[in-house]
Amino acid sequence: MKKSFIYLITLALSILSCSETPPPKPIGPLPAARQLAWQEMGYYAFIHFNMNTFTDMEWGTGGESPAQFNPTELDTRQWARVAKDAGMKGIIITAKHHDGFCLWPTKTTEHSVKNSPWKDGKGDLIKDLSEACEEYGLKFGIYLSPWDRNNANYGQPEYVNIFHEQLRELLSNYGPIFEVWFDGANGGSGYYGGANETRKIDNKTYYEWDKTTEIVRELQPDAVIFSDAGPDVRWVGTEEGFANETNWSIMRRDEIYPGWPRYKELRSGHEDGTHWLPAEVNTSIRPGWYYHPREDHQVKTLSRLVRTFYESVGRNGNFLLNLPVDDRGLVHENDVAQLMALRNQLDKDFAHELAKNIEVSASNTRGNSDRFAPQMVNDGNPDTYWSTDDGVVSASITFDFDTPTEVNRIVLQEYIPLGQRVKQFNVSAEVEGQWQKLDEQTTIGYKRILRFDVVNATKIKVDIVDAKGPLTISNIELYHAPKLVTLPQISRDKEGMVDLSVADKSVEVFYTVDGSTPTPDAIKFERPFLIDAPTTVKAIAFDGETNTKSESSSQYFDVAKKNWKVISVSSGNIEEAGKLIDDNPDTYWATDEGVNRPQEIVIDLGAEYTLKGFTYAPIQTRYPFGIIMDYEFSASTNGKNWNMVSQGEFGNIVNNRIGQTINFSPVRARYIKLKGVRVDGEDFRTSFGEVGIISE
Repeated sequence: MKKSFIYLITLALSILSCSETPPPKPIGPLPAARQLAWQEMGYYAFIHFNMNTFTDMEWGTGGESPAQFNPTELDTRQWARVAKDAGMKGIIITAKHHDGFCLWPTKTTEHSVKNSPWKDGKGDLIKDLSEACEEYGLKFGIYLSPWDRNNANYGQPEYVNIFHEQLRELLSNYGPIFEVWFDGANGGSGYYGGANETRKIDNKTYYEWDKTTEIVRELQPDAVIFSDAGPDVRWVGTEEGFANETNWSIMRRDEIYPGWPRYKELRSGHEDGTHWLPAEVNTSIRPGWYYHPREDHQVKTLSRLVRTFYESVGRNGNFLLNLPVDDRGLVHENDVAQLMALRNQLDKDFAHELAKNIEVSASNTRGNSDRFAPQMVNDGNPDTYWSTDDGVVSASITFDFDTPTEVNRIVLQEYIPLGQRVKQFNVSAEVEGQWQKLDEQTTIGYKRILRFDVVNATKIKVDIVDAKGPLTISNIELYHAPKLVTLPQISRDKEGMVDLSVADKSVEVFYTVDGSTPTPDAIKFERPFLIDAPTTVKAIAFDGETNTKSESSSQYFDVAKKNWKVISVSSGNIEEAGKLIDDNPDTYWATDEGVNRPQEIVIDLGAEYTLKGFTYAPIQTRYPFGIIMDYEFSASTNGKNWNMVSQGEFGNIVNNRIGQTINFSPVRARYIKLKGVRVDGEDFRTSFGEVGIISE
């Protein structure tokens, strides 16, 4: 009797189990648990802080003295606090860069903090930062350069043992590590213990990558390993801060190695990839990776940072934003301001989720099972998903609003533990009874975020056009993000036409030309306008829907340069010299290299003016040269008889590359001459970003 009862219960459970709809089978390479955990981080900080911070370089030679490393206000808790406040989930630190200087008291070399004046040689920056990250609830990661331009043994087997021991020290003594970052720059010129030579290595084999991976797996099994080839996370193939719109998390990994020449393929991945290898999008908040005072005015704008977020996290990647800690040992206040502006804007963009728990339907549901119903995409649970029957690779899912709702963002996520599947999809909106396509894209992956113009929709529909197998969509969110109100950029071309631009074209711009502060009652900008006389243009951006306005931007313009001409140069290609009077601060012109006397340029203004000053804008490239530090400025009515009206110094211009304005007593002139008496460089080669005048 008892046995029969047990048999019947077992049979019933067996029948019930067989009747349940099974999940779809996995497709293609799948992520490991550590890769899933990494993907969920989304946004975190890279910190480049090391010997280069104090030598004002990007790549040190390896011959620097440890005595040069001496921050005066170093505060790793400030770094962690800034990262936390910015919404970041972790910090990766350059424990050792290519110059070989170690930020921890390693036993492997004397080229480390133990021989620096910082904390009398008793400091351990890696320990300090790991503890600060723990205090602020951030994950901690390590960058360790395989290349070492200081070590005398580099290029020999002995160095590989040193490199592995450094890795063991870092992974054994500083708590949990979430990512180990290996750079692709390997082998070249260096100090190498005084040899001062070039050494080449086979970067496919020299570092014994299999053994390197084993060390990480042994000591930090939950850490992902980053390099061009992973094995866990790949470089995205550019340092400009974007992944391609098509971005597979899989690649033919065995083809790739550090320094792989086909790096552009890393931006999209391989649809037929053999290994799970998702993309990390790394870029710096400034032009350089390390801190340079000359870049204090070149922190990325809010609009650029927002764009980078949507082109990294929003394109199935993670966003690794570099913060070049300054020589005080602090995240610079200019960087902090932009980080907080980005956090504030993203908080606004994703403040109110519109799709949560609203009515949703699908054209197909796997086995008509509640387990795979369309409601799984907006239930707030990342472990549930909408799925389709085997063989169904094209289906639609529709959100139905009770009343017309304004939407301009959609977030889509696949259930990637079963693989990345979607190859093509569309998003449409029903507006006043008519369907209109909002976007057409390819891959989704862990997360895809699309931006589009605001629609007042009664329904939003996602059509999956093609996929590798049954669909597995875990999450769809809808938002109405506010307009991006940024400071207007004011520019003028050589003809004198002034343009006012903002990041969001739907935001209105108002301006004045009488020196007053603009309001929404000022002149509305609709098209470029002519300014051909001394005038200050001021402008604000304004969103009438939210009554939000930007601060006022301001730009002074003098006479237009349409009739100006460079008629004489000491050296260099005069045919290209027009770049120094094109009213574009991003272009430049320079004299020849190797010149041994001060260089000068002569400009014909095309007419005679009363001058009371001049302007000089230095070169704005990442690696500047030839910036004028001491100058002579002369004026002439006929181009033959010259009167030197001003001479002096552009104070701190190398470290603060902003435009210089010099005033002098009024003088009549048609021709002007600017000489670089002393320039920043090994010779007298002189560069000019832009030269202008101040007239009455």
